[in-house]
Amino acid sequence: MSYSKLGLLLGDPSGIGPELCAKLLEERSGRESNRVVLIGEPSLFENGKKVAGIELEAPLVQNIREIPDGGIGMLQGPELQMDGVRVGEASEICGRYALDSFRRASALCKSGELDGFCFAPMNKESLRLGGNTHEDDLRFVADELEHKGYCCELNTTGGLWTSRVTSHIPLKDVASLITEEGILDAVKMAHQTLLDAGISIPRIGVAALNPHAGDGGNFGTEEGDIIEPAVKQVQKLGIKADGPHPADTVFVRAQRGEFDAVVTMYHDQGQIAMKLMGFDHGVTVLGGLPVPVTTPAHGTAFDIAGKGKANPDALKAAWKVLQNMVSSRLAS
Repeated sequence: MSYSKLGLLLGDPSGIGPELCAKLLEERSGRESNRVVLIGEPSLFENGKKVAGIELEAPLVQNIREIPDGGIGMLQGPELQMDGVRVGEASEICGRYALDSFRRASALCKSGELDGFCFAPMNKESLRLGGNTHEDDLRFVADELEHKGYCCELNTTGGLWTSRVTSHIPLKDVASLITEEGILDAVKMAHQTLLDAGISIPRIGVAALNPHAGDGGNFGTEEGDIIEPAVKQVQKLGIKADGPHPADTVFVRAQRGEFDAVVTMYHDQGQIAMKLMGFDHGVTVLGGLPVPVTTPAHGTAFDIAGKGKANPDALKAAWKVLQNMVSSRLAS
């Protein structure tokens, strides 16, 4: 029996990623049957181990087949001149390294050598300086995987999931971009992702856009004109969705166990709630891609990078979600 092959990227070299990866791998060492493929610059990982105060063997391999089931191996990732890395600072050199890491992991997934990957936090400014012309890392990875269909970020913490209809756009543009098609795509994406994660009958709450769900049209008409018809359409598909619910109470109901996921209309509507519920262990899933891809929901924490203080709980949670999604897909 051959077990799954899971990739792990070290993240932005200037951030907390390398030490987080060392802490994650120390804990999982000898406890899993998956093959762990660490992709990156060996000297960067060595530095991460030093910062974390961890002794851990990750032999350099030329091919993933060299890694035994349950073992850890390191594939030489993109080149990185360590003397050009300034801890705690965004830079072009770190952005190029991060983008090349995505390229390497995506190519291995396309060839079937990896079943999915998890990446430690990347820095959006560094990615832009390094040449990323996409709006975010999701779109960059989707392009590298040659994925042409719908994709969106989902977040999960404490067993609750959320996705959104609009994402990294100015708030002033949100209302004009709320469409029935967009809501359908976001709800169907949440439904399928939860199925992949092992939830047999996902229950999805759909948030309203306006205060008090529009108050019968007094504060806006998007609820009646767009959101409610979209919810009725997905219900006809057999998806257990409900709404629109006022955004200031839908997460309270979700915390009480009424929903497994909440679909919000814009980025901060869901992100504020989710990060308040579990900033230190929140996970972002790049939903809709051909293979599972996960990452911690927090950033590169430049203020504490290199100090050994970084909390690995979110990376551990992201790794667990990756394992679950890959296992579920391989079993189906």
